[in-house]
Amino acid sequence: MNLAQRTAVITGGASGLGEATVQRFVRHGANVVILDLNRPRGEALAASLGSQVAFQATDITRPEEVQLGIDYACQQFGSIHVLVNCAALPAAMKTTDTTRGPHHLDLFRRVIDVNLVGTFDVIRTATTRMLANEPDGEGERGVIINTASAAAFDGQVGQVAYAASKAAIAGMTLPMARDLAEYGIRVCTIAPGLFDTPMLGTLPEKVRQSLARMVPFPMRLGKPDEYARLAQHVVENPMLNGEVIRLDGALRMPPR
Repeated sequence: MNLAQRTAVITGGASGLGEATVQRFVRHGANVVILDLNRPRGEALAASLGSQVAFQATDITRPEEVQLGIDYACQQFGSIHVLVNCAALPAAMKTTDTTRGPHHLDLFRRVIDVNLVGTFDVIRTATTRMLANEPDGEGERGVIINTASAAAFDGQVGQVAYAASKAAIAGMTLPMARDLAEYGIRVCTIAPGLFDTPMLGTLPEKVRQSLARMVPFPMRLGKPDEYARLAQHVVENPMLNGEVIRLDGALRMPPR
């Protein structure tokens, strides 16, 4: 599917990997709707990119807001062809320990609710709209790109909730692709390693350099546009379907 004159919805599109994807898709001719909780950043980004971009403040854990966001995208640009899910919530807490006690159950549920249930809600709502799209020459109506993490496979100490949520994203990729194949809707998941996003931007430079040295090659943090470049390729390559793609410079995370 060519991005030009197509419409993409990007959750978590106001910063980090999502923002880089918004910018790249716009440069290649797509219309983009950003769904994000951060209204000031989302509105500023949309305003800076012009009439091809719209913003809707959306909490993906609230089905009514998800529905409003998808409806808004269709009202703005007529249809939805691509969905990129970048919205996610990090968390750091052990299953249990001698000082903090057991993992807070409300925190575990919140991470799963945002990263997994919220992502799935956006998918089920957006793909229902994609069914109405006219198929292209390949019979394609839409593309879904989800974001897992290296933590889905190499979760570190304190990442049990986050790793569980991202492993579930990876695990639903193939069955979802099979569910949607008859309608010409593809599904892929990108599993990034260590990327230079606002989440890592708050760390001291010494810590950032230490993290970068963990990556075999290239020995640096990933650039958000490298994620966006892969997302673009997934959209444009019709044989990419049902696959989880690690984007991590051969990184395998140690326990700590």
